[in-house]
Amino acid sequence: MTLPAAPPPSVAAAIRGALLTADPLAKARATRAVARDWRLGRLAAEFDVAMPDRPARPAEPELLPPGRMPKRGRGQSERGRIALWHALAHIEFVAIDLALDMAGRFGAAMGRGFVSDFLAVAADEAMHFVVVARKLRALGSRYGALPAHDGLWESAAATRHDVAARLAVVPMVLEARGLDVTPATLERVRASGDSGGARILARILDDEIRHVRIGVKHFVAAADRCGEPPAELWKSLVSRHFRGSVKPPFNDSARESAGLSRDFYAAVAMPQRAG
Repeated sequence: MTLPAAPPPSVAAAIRGALLTADPLAKARATRAVARDWRLGRLAAEFDVAMPDRPARPAEPELLPPGRMPKRGRGQSERGRIALWHALAHIEFVAIDLALDMAGRFGAAMGRGFVSDFLAVAADEAMHFVVVARKLRALGSRYGALPAHDGLWESAAATRHDVAARLAVVPMVLEARGLDVTPATLERVRASGDSGGARILARILDDEIRHVRIGVKHFVAAADRCGEPPAELWKSLVSRHFRGSVKPPFNDSARESAGLSRDFYAAVAMPQRAG
């Protein structure tokens, strides 16, 4: 007698499992496995379990409020270089959870294409984390050796009820800010003679342009379903759900490549102070 094949696990259960994996490298591996299994049709498109309110975190790094974080400097000294790459590692680590939660929390309503897009983003962020953590180890340190802040996940928690708000804040504010600041960081790293580090940052920048483009695509579709102009809806949601400020300088060319025109952000940008 042949027993019937067991049904494939649900994509929601697989995503939840990755979110609840605390060890950073294990989370990166689990995330890439989820993305691969979904792409290969090994996961059922079922959302039968809820996403956790907060993903699992390792014991280190110590998480501080953003205002208590020590100043990092410009990365010229060995200590400064380690602080720079540690900060980047933390951003990429939290970005894994942001993309996983996006797919798992909103995928049932948003459909297969949305899930595929954000699981692909999560796999990219996992790869970024592994590469940056390896760079950090080459400098004689490790992820967790320095404190980090929890502001990125706070933005996710504030928008857990509304996919349009999440898209407005996470890809279109937080990730878009990376498009603004990464080129200058890349040039400083290259000028210091670290060609390997510059290649890492160039790859991350290219991927993040695509990630913002994915966020903009799904946000515009959500705005169209609501019958609201995308730029006006974005401004309204950012003013309600983002506690920080949208501030220049902007990398307009990278933002434009990602589909994020100045119609969205110019009117809400905080003026840059002279000096």
